[in-house]
Amino acid sequence: MLKVNNATFSYQKEPVIKQISFELPKAQNLAIIGESGCGKSTLLKLLYGLHDLDNGTIFWKETQVQGPKFHLIPGMPFMKYLAQDFDLMPFITVAENVGKYLSNFYPEEKKQRIAELLEIVEMTSYANIKAKYLSGGQMQRVALARVLALEPEVLLLDEPFSHIDNFRKNSLRRKLFAYLKQKEITTIVATHDSTDVLSFADEVLVMQNGAVATTGQPKDLYNNPTDIYTASLFGDINEIPGKYLKEENTQLLYPHQLQIVANAPLKVTVTVAYFRGNHYLIEATYPDGILYFENDTHLTEGTTIHLSKK
Repeated sequence: MLKVNNATFSYQKEPVIKQISFELPKAQNLAIIGESGCGKSTLLKLLYGLHDLDNGTIFWKETQVQGPKFHLIPGMPFMKYLAQDFDLMPFITVAENVGKYLSNFYPEEKKQRIAELLEIVEMTSYANIKAKYLSGGQMQRVALARVLALEPEVLLLDEPFSHIDNFRKNSLRRKLFAYLKQKEITTIVATHDSTDVLSFADEVLVMQNGAVATTGQPKDLYNNPTDIYTASLFGDINEIPGKYLKEENTQLLYPHQLQIVANAPLKVTVTVAYFRGNHYLIEATYPDGILYFENDTHLTEGTTIHLSKK
């Protein structure tokens, strides 16, 4: 189990990580989400031991994670960390990059292992291409394969799919997270992508201004967001005063949770209709501002309608 207790860290005087505590059981997938600059990447670096904590402790099982003050080469041997810069060796092949840290003592086993990893990240056909000729997305996939090569106990991923094309991203995510579950590798993913969270995370840690805003399971945080900040990390969100929905309190509603009705207190005027494939995202105004809802068909600008909560 990974145990983080009261972790605090500052680059200069002002703390960028503020008294963070959480526990993560073996083989679980934790997603860390939050706006840019909230401290996600810094927290991953602390978990790996690239910085020394100002206060607090980090333990994996019985081993304390410590930084450069205690280790000549920063980083913990039972962990692998994939940063947003991929650190590939440009003048050797994709296969050589993936197998860089694998033993040469059993060459056939090494060859098979490299082939297995390239299959997971869908880079088999590029095995003999030098890394310098790859696109950013291809480099990211090779970097993923390389951090998996030694099957770490803990894997730390910082925006692991940010450079990968959408058409390939979904397939790669399914393969990667299925592999990590199969191998029982404890995984922490810092991400902006709600798909990484909703489909694959066991637990979610929401960060804001260097601190933990809230934690929970993805379905619970999505269906019952505690505040507009958390809800907005999963997509467009409406903050609608209760008087418009016959509720006592302000309601946080996603666009798909609103529907057109014949008559209701919430009367809106359409301003823009955005085509989204199987539906339209409609932007509309009402006395308290702007809101968004989904509709199966296009609505003309200036159309006045009534909305209610589904």
